[in-house]
Amino acid sequence: MKFINSKTEQDIREQLIKSHKSLFEDEEERRLLTVVRKNFSNMLTAYILHWIPEQGEDFYKILINDSIVVDIELDKVNQDTILIMSSMPVSKYKLGLSRVNQIRLIIAIDLAQKDLKKKN
Repeated sequence: MKFINSKTEQDIREQLIKSHKSLFEDEEERRLLTVVRKNFSNMLTAYILHWIPEQGEDFYKILINDSIVVDIELDKVNQDTILIMSSMPVSKYKLGLSRVNQIRLIIAIDLAQKDLKKKN
């Protein structure tokens, strides 16, 4: 899929950049970042693809580097309860995605690859 610089792509890119910045810089996301780093020690960059806040927990779908997508559930009440529901290679995750979610994933991978190049 090629980028066409549409408004949708621009909006998604901005959201992903904000999610990345929030994950690495905001105190509210410190717990999530700690969980990711603990379970993926080779993580150099990450982008939150989806975040679903629920009453008792938060669900995250995160791209780690440019190759793994992980589902994380953080319990809001019991700070010690962390459930990593699944992790999978990008090739498996992208099967059956809607068009918008495909675009979101491709943009996140593009951003992650740029981050990885900077760090090498």
